[in-house]
Amino acid sequence: MPSQEPITLADLPIRNDLRGQTPYGAPQEHVRIQLNVNENTHPIPEDVAVDIQAALALAIRTVNRYPDREFSALRESLSRYLGHGLTAENIWAANGSNEILQQFLQAFGGPGRSVLGFRPTYSMHSIIAAGTGTRWIGADRDEEFRISPQTAVAAIEREKPDIVFLCSPNNPTGTPLHLDTIVAAYEATDGMVLVDEAYAEFAPANLSTALTLLPGRPRLVVTRTMSKAFAFAGARVGYLAADPAVTDAMRLVRLPYHLSAFTQAAAIAALAHTAEMLAMVDDIKAQRDRLLVELPKLGYPVHESWANFVLFGGVSDPHAMFEALLANDIIIRDLGIANHLRVTAGTEAETTEFIDVLQRLTAAAKPSVVVPPSR
Repeated sequence: MPSQEPITLADLPIRNDLRGQTPYGAPQEHVRIQLNVNENTHPIPEDVAVDIQAALALAIRTVNRYPDREFSALRESLSRYLGHGLTAENIWAANGSNEILQQFLQAFGGPGRSVLGFRPTYSMHSIIAAGTGTRWIGADRDEEFRISPQTAVAAIEREKPDIVFLCSPNNPTGTPLHLDTIVAAYEATDGMVLVDEAYAEFAPANLSTALTLLPGRPRLVVTRTMSKAFAFAGARVGYLAADPAVTDAMRLVRLPYHLSAFTQAAAIAALAHTAEMLAMVDDIKAQRDRLLVELPKLGYPVHESWANFVLFGGVSDPHAMFEALLANDIIIRDLGIANHLRVTAGTEAETTEFIDVLQRLTAAAKPSVVVPPSR
C-alpha cells in the first residue's frame, strides 16, 4: 500500500547535481512600494495599453491555431529597435531573458562543459547553469566590482571555460563594463561569450553597446529584455542578438511554439510605441541619479550605477534595515552582500518616500546601524 507519510525534496530521486540547490528566491511581499526586483514601476501609458489590448483581442480570434513558430514579425520589430545593421536573422526571442539563457546553455553548455562568471553577478546565471548541468565557475572582480581586461583574461586562461558570461551593466551592483574587457575576453577563448545587457537602456546615451562588437565575432552573443525599460516584466519577453548560426543553435533546443500568440502580439504592439515607452527611462535615470546623491548624505556610500537601481553600503545590519523598511510598506533587496542593500529607482513619489523613511529610520537608530566610513 502506498505510504501516506509526507516526503521532502530530499526523498525524491532528483539529479545528484541538484541536491542542496536552492531556487531563485527574491521575496514576494505585497507592499505599497516595491523596489526590490528592479521592475519598471511606471505604468504603461494609456494609449499604449489600448493598442496592446487591441492586438491581444485580434490574436485571440486565431488562438485555436498554433502561433508563428518563428515569431517572424516580432524578430523584425526587435531588429528595427536595436539597429546596428541587425536583421531578423540575428534575433532570437523567448519568455524572458532567463529562458534565453536557459536555451543558450542547453545548446552550448551541459554536462562536461563549464561557464565562467564574475561574482557578484546575476544570481540566475549560476542557477540556470545548474539546471542545465553546466558547471558554474565564479571568478573575483576588481575593486568597486569592476572587471579589467587583464582580470577577465587571467580568469579565462586559468579556468579554460567553454562559455564566459559578462553582465553589462552588472546586476546586482550596477557597475559599468567597458567594451575593451569584452573584446579581451572574446580573444582569450575559443568558446562562447555572452554579454547580458538587461539594463542597457539605463546606461549613458553616448555609451557604445556590445551590439557594436557583433560583426566578425560569431561566438559573441548579446542578450536583452523588455522587462525593464519597456515595463514588460509580466509579459516575459527576452531576446538575443548574434550571428544567424547562433539562432540556428537555439532552434535545436527550444520547445515548439514556445512564444504564445499573445506574447508576440503584445510585444510587437509595445515596440510600435518605442519612443513613448522609452520616455519612462529618462525619468527612472533621474531618480537613480537622485539616489546616488541623496544616499551618501544619509551616511550610506553608493556604488556607481548604470542600471535602474543603486547598491549602497554603510549598513551594519542589512536584515534589520530591510525589516524596518518593510514595516513601513517599502521593500528593497537584501542580497547577502556584507553591509549593503539594493534599491530600485522608482517613480519620483516612490523614491521620495523611500528617502524620507530611510532618513527617519537612520536618525532614530543607534549609531551602530550605520557603519562609519573608513578613514
